[in-house]
Amino acid sequence: MLIQKNIPLASFTTFRIGGKVDFFAEVTSIEELEESMLFAKTNNIPFFVLGGGSNVLISDKGFKGLVIKISFKGTSFIEKENDVFVQSGAGEVWDSLVSTAVLKNLWGIENLSAIPGTVGAAPVQNIGAYGAEFQNTFFSLQAFNVQTKEIKEFTKEECLFGYRDSIFKKKNNPYVIISVTLKLSKIPRINILYKDVQTFFLERNTMEPSLQEIRDAVVEIRKNKLPDITKLGTAGSFFKNPIITKDKYGELKKEYPELPFFEVNETHVKIPLAWVLDTVCKLKGFKMGSVGLYEHQPLALVNFGNGNEKEITALAEYVSRKVKEKINVDIEWEVQRIV
Repeated sequence: MLIQKNIPLASFTTFRIGGKVDFFAEVTSIEELEESMLFAKTNNIPFFVLGGGSNVLISDKGFKGLVIKISFKGTSFIEKENDVFVQSGAGEVWDSLVSTAVLKNLWGIENLSAIPGTVGAAPVQNIGAYGAEFQNTFFSLQAFNVQTKEIKEFTKEECLFGYRDSIFKKKNNPYVIISVTLKLSKIPRINILYKDVQTFFLERNTMEPSLQEIRDAVVEIRKNKLPDITKLGTAGSFFKNPIITKDKYGELKKEYPELPFFEVNETHVKIPLAWVLDTVCKLKGFKMGSVGLYEHQPLALVNFGNGNEKEITALAEYVSRKVKEKINVDIEWEVQRIV
């Protein structure tokens, strides 16, 4: 295994931000992962695991330690009656897996099309979009315990999935995900109730689209709403949508009658932060130096070319203060900050 020195991290993140890391290793096997861990321990340096770099904001000063890029590859398909169990290496590109599933006519993850990142990062974040969440098709995963050097298989219950959350986001989590298994269906399960998707097909006068048509629709919707990561630096949705009590929502509804909501449980609802940033805070398209909020989707913070971590952090803090001032709600980062 090759361990490189003084590698700029900006090119490994979709934000295109990040200073140099002291040591960098790309691992493709358990043996290489163990070797990289031994290197960190022997040299008494910290490490962090990097996937596709689509949900991180790395310090301009870089990282004093070891970055381990997970590149476990390979995907297998096992049929069992009307279901297909798909096991994929953590280093595979998530959208490539979605594309392959759709080509094989397997239902369940088509609404999660065009989400950047790797397969291994999907359960960490419990990615979700357009009426679907990763946990809905999750079956199990394998993870390497960096402390005991053992491989553990996690069930859905053990992953503690929540809204953009899982056990793997907890502080001092000792596990590195190496493979993920999904349970997809050969039987059509059309999921187009999410407003944007439903509108897309209503305008085309069809409510029974094919699997490929659903994927194409989601890709087009995302293309029109979110920044192109090949042209602009971004981590996609930077903040989580706030979950508030129904009493709090009732208060806000009096002042903002058109404020949308999504039912969470008997006592709480989720409100779309993009609506708040646009309608209440008037921040859509707002710029601060070399960074800003995307003109079509204010949840996405953007690096217009020369932005850095300090600017993005300052912008995020400014947005948080504005939301607090306007509706008295605290908002959380969805993006992981590495400093």
